[in-house]
Amino acid sequence: MIKLFIADDHELFREGLKSLLSREKDIEIVGSASDGLEAVNAVWRLKPEVVLMDVTMPNMNGIQATAKICSELPDIAVIVISMHNDRRFIAEALKAGARGYVLKESSPELMLDAIRTVSRNEVFFSPKVCTVLVSDYLRLLGNEEVGRASPLSEREMEVLQLLVKGRNGKQVADALSISKNTVDTHRRRIMDKLGCESMAELTKYAIREGFLTLE
Repeated sequence: MIKLFIADDHELFREGLKSLLSREKDIEIVGSASDGLEAVNAVWRLKPEVVLMDVTMPNMNGIQATAKICSELPDIAVIVISMHNDRRFIAEALKAGARGYVLKESSPELMLDAIRTVSRNEVFFSPKVCTVLVSDYLRLLGNEEVGRASPLSEREMEVLQLLVKGRNGKQVADALSISKNTVDTHRRRIMDKLGCESMAELTKYAIREGFLTLE
């Protein structure tokens, strides 16, 4: 049986949730609150397993209440419920320690899925929230890739790829249709740019930095 607490300052929404969720055989609603401070005090007393926490509430907002609960009672899973899928709200909820973020427009089935999922110590997000999170992740990943971009030119990268795979100067020259002297010049420049003094160092550096793979 999942012990559930609901915190939301909209009475109709709160009571509607209580009516809906109380029908489930595996969920027991142990209490509810209409403001953040009241919610924190009640959660301390009742020790539910899962808390549904609205973002906007009087006295103490949902993010602040979530942070306090998660820091003081880390075994309790908090799901932030909100009308907004703005990345700022989502980010603040995650920083506060929420294990889930569900939009109020979500279906009853999705809300139930969220409660059961976080009760298993997993995380759960509404599909629209997932879209925001993935978009932000890809943007950050792209920035990281740009930040660690190789100092080598495209031709130097081609030479490095072949050298690391064990090709000698002549083989590299033949593969790229350039002279062996040009290959030697590229090799010196590559080592200078990467601060390497041997092929062993060059290989380790290139793989560590993700400039190439050995496939």
